[in-house]
Amino acid sequence: MHFISVTDLKQQLDSKANLFLLDIRENYEREAVSIPSKHIPMDEVFAHLVEFPVDQQVILMCNSGKRAEALANLLETEFNQSNIVVLEGGIAAWMEQFAEN
Repeated sequence: MHFISVTDLKQQLDSKANLFLLDIRENYEREAVSIPSKHIPMDEVFAHLVEFPVDQQVILMCNSGKRAEALANLLETEFNQSNIVVLEGGIAAWMEQFAEN
């Protein structure tokens, strides 16, 4: 399983890297904060697998990173997805690092 830190993700976003960010949180969780991304709640992801790019990394984001890790493991082992990356610490880590005071 591959991970990306919030700092590395921020650098890539700032440099306008071509990223496929996938927020798997529920709608109500996105009210607090969201990073520009595609939003597909975790329980709907499998119906949308055909939308995932095959030529770039798919960065999974949830609140703490735990659901993203579980989903990444399933996508890698059961669906042979090799381009899955998990945001370490999830949106909570992003907020801790980059929330404006």
